[in-house]
Amino acid sequence: MARNRSASTMTAALLAGTMIGGIVLPAPLLAQTEPGTAPAAAPAVDPAARTIRSINVEGEQRLEAETILSYTKLRVGTTYTRESLDSALRDLYETELFADVQIRDNEGALTITVKENPVINRIVLEGNKRLKDDKIRPEIRMAPRQIYTRSKVRADVARIIELYRRQGRFAAAVEPKMVQLDQNRVDIIFEITEGPKSKVRQINIIGNDKFSDNKLRGEMATKQSRWFRVFSSGTSYDPDRLAYDQQKLRQFYLTEGYADFRVISAVAELTPDKQDFIITYVVEEGDRYKFGDVAVQSEIRDLSGDRLTAMLPMHKGEWYNAKLVEDTVDQLSETAGLFGYAFANVEPDFKRDKDTLTMGIDFRIANAPRVYVERVDVNGNTLTKDKVVRREFRLAEGDAFNSFQVKRSKDRINSLGFFQDRLDVEQKPGSAPDRIVLETNVEEKSTGELSLSAGFSSLERFIFSASVTQRNFRGMGQELRLSGSYSSYSKSVELGFTEPYLLDKNIALGGDLYRRDLNAFNYLNNGSRNTTYQQTTTGFQIRAGVPLTEYSSLALRYTLNFDDVGLSNDYYTNGVCDYRLAGRYLCDAIGKRTTSSVGYSFIWDTRDNRIRPTRGSNFTFSQDFAGLGGSVKYVKSRASAGKWFSLGSGFIFSLRGEGGYIFSLENQRYNTDIDGNSYAVDKVRLTDRFFLGEPQMRGFDIRGVGPRVVRYYLTSDGNGGYTRSNSQTADDALGGKIYYLAHAEVEIPLGSGAREMGLRPSVFVDAGAVAGLKKPQTTNYAGYCYKDSNQTSTETATSPGVCPSGDNTLYVGGGYEEEYYGNTLKPRVSVGFGVNWNSPFGPFRIDIAKALLKEKGDDDKLITFNIGTQF
Repeated sequence: MARNRSASTMTAALLAGTMIGGIVLPAPLLAQTEPGTAPAAAPAVDPAARTIRSINVEGEQRLEAETILSYTKLRVGTTYTRESLDSALRDLYETELFADVQIRDNEGALTITVKENPVINRIVLEGNKRLKDDKIRPEIRMAPRQIYTRSKVRADVARIIELYRRQGRFAAAVEPKMVQLDQNRVDIIFEITEGPKSKVRQINIIGNDKFSDNKLRGEMATKQSRWFRVFSSGTSYDPDRLAYDQQKLRQFYLTEGYADFRVISAVAELTPDKQDFIITYVVEEGDRYKFGDVAVQSEIRDLSGDRLTAMLPMHKGEWYNAKLVEDTVDQLSETAGLFGYAFANVEPDFKRDKDTLTMGIDFRIANAPRVYVERVDVNGNTLTKDKVVRREFRLAEGDAFNSFQVKRSKDRINSLGFFQDRLDVEQKPGSAPDRIVLETNVEEKSTGELSLSAGFSSLERFIFSASVTQRNFRGMGQELRLSGSYSSYSKSVELGFTEPYLLDKNIALGGDLYRRDLNAFNYLNNGSRNTTYQQTTTGFQIRAGVPLTEYSSLALRYTLNFDDVGLSNDYYTNGVCDYRLAGRYLCDAIGKRTTSSVGYSFIWDTRDNRIRPTRGSNFTFSQDFAGLGGSVKYVKSRASAGKWFSLGSGFIFSLRGEGGYIFSLENQRYNTDIDGNSYAVDKVRLTDRFFLGEPQMRGFDIRGVGPRVVRYYLTSDGNGGYTRSNSQTADDALGGKIYYLAHAEVEIPLGSGAREMGLRPSVFVDAGAVAGLKKPQTTNYAGYCYKDSNQTSTETATSPGVCPSGDNTLYVGGGYEEEYYGNTLKPRVSVGFGVNWNSPFGPFRIDIAKALLKEKGDDDKLITFNIGTQF
């Protein structure tokens, strides 16, 4: 008699079969067989038990006959029945090693014929564009050189589809195909149809009477798909977000006093075209409650329940707010931590009165031992030395626990800028009830920065600068930097090093070496630029800093600069600077000088993060005294302050301001012009003054704000006279001795998708001015004439167009009139918006600002940007 089960032959396309869940599965092994079960063997000729005389195996390729027999319970010499043959067939199919198995019975001589499943040669993905191979392949359990089975294919298809669903693509379909090769090998091809991302078409809310649908939708993370939310990731359907939105709804109602609120059901329906979802919430709002009696019951001796009760933020008769209750629990826990009770348990005991609709609360603080720090652990730092982190801790082993000091330690570690923002200091029980372990888990980030900045200025045109900074050099917290800039009119190079803890003491020491070459220029309205003077500065600075208190420090410095200011020979006449060509202020600036100065800075800083603060304030006052040797003497004072506020929901508001004043300690200086006339000049040199504009003040160009001399060139009016030309002017910024600058800025949070891209937009207002300069002596020049027709020499014209010889045809031109503008402290104001983007090329910043208030002569500018990268 014969016992056989024949599997359908595997085709190259695997297309024949039943469609299940978007997957084309092969046809079942036998049409009459239920899925997942082996077909029954044919009825036995004789139902009585027989003895197995021999067992032969045929069709094996990779497997040994003994191995195949080991999967069954059939053995020579034992008896067998129809049921035992059926069991042997099932056992062989359950191994998933065979595509077909037959058992033939010839009066006790059994022959097992098998057809082995093929071996996988390779796995190919086709059609996947939104998800790359490296995202999909980890979900595929099959691998080359493994045995092919249909169940493995089905499982891998299901995992791929689930991966796409997690990406919001519920219309995705995967069709597996098989290509037969020689030597019983196959290629498995997953043809993927990704489909569009499933959006949320509509959010319906049923049962809400107190609040509108739009109000409640605004509380949800999921948003309805609309054209103006093209950059929002919240419009894609996400089952996890659906559960999160139910929590958000409950939190909202609880903060409004609806203590009995509940979400009865939340259903997401996929539209027939599998393009969008319609979400429906059914809610029950319940009654609105007010606070009843609230009090604090403390079992800790150092914490007075009556005093804490008086400090509670909620009062009887106010609308109940669950968020306020949660915050109060946190504040009471933190207060207990300030006294060293790290594990104090604060439990609110709610007393709900449904008749009066009040919610009384007793905040119970259970007794707990005062805790001491057993040890401090630092985990996750691979480059940064342990001591770099430990020295920022405000608590050491053996100290009494203090939650405020723990928070301060976390802020200081974050301010290093060496670790990701997810840094946390966990408080774990120690070896005894009164011991605690502070475990700091850090995740290091790139501390090296390669910054490439490019800009376009109406004055300097294209500007390029580059800097390389390592803020955690050798993992010791040291800073090493090298920077340089280049444009048509300026070049600089600077090398700096800072050791924040000299000899492991809380003393910072650093130094800088630099060389700066500046070709100052003015801007001619006819489109050309005119180099005015060249300034070369070579020098160094030595810096030291010591802390005064936890939040204040004192910085000291010594600076030595060698300056050389010169003019092009085009501005000289007979070896003397010609004010008619250069302007008096340039003739006053030329020469060599040495500046030797000492200075100090007092710094107060309570910000939670010095790199990207969200709260806190800072204040800096600094002075520099020049005159310790050298040829320049002055006192330069500056002050700056800032305040950062968290407005909630990710909004950060900041107010920043700064100002400065320079006072010369030198005697009145005089200069003599080319005509032999002596005149007084400002005691503060051009190169020592304050200048204002880009990048400090957005919306204005480089040195675009403040005192300046504008030279208007004279042109013929067509009627024999001459007039000022508005298209031919030269604009020279002179700087000032006093300035102020203020910024108000709001950083705007975006959705999770934008945050993942590193987009941080902001809107801002800048206001400032620079002034205080003594009015320079301006010049009105009539131009010049040739002395005769041979044009061998020139002489100054009597007036524009009139020559001393009387022959006005010899008039050449060159006449101009100068005006002095901008020496006022009236505020210049600009408004605009900017975006920080952590692009694949590095940090990118663009600002678009419009000058609202400006004075005559100021130069405004609309767009600035820069780009860099980190390593």
